[in-house]
Amino acid sequence: MKKEKTKQNVCLALLQDDSGVGVVEVVLILVVIVALVIIFRDQITGLINRIFGGISSGVDTLMP
Repeated sequence: MKKEKTKQNVCLALLQDDSGVGVVEVVLILVVIVALVIIFRDQITGLINRIFGGISSGVDTLMP
């Protein structure tokens, strides 16, 4: 009888243990970010090119 209670306590402890939840959350957030980058790759590339183009033309006007 005592062994069964110990098994129940171990099972309950395992079910209540949430130490790995933080890792799962971080992995899910990374998956969502990677998926968004893949989906909007062309738009992100265009935006970055426009930003650097603006910076480049701004530098050219300051230092001819």
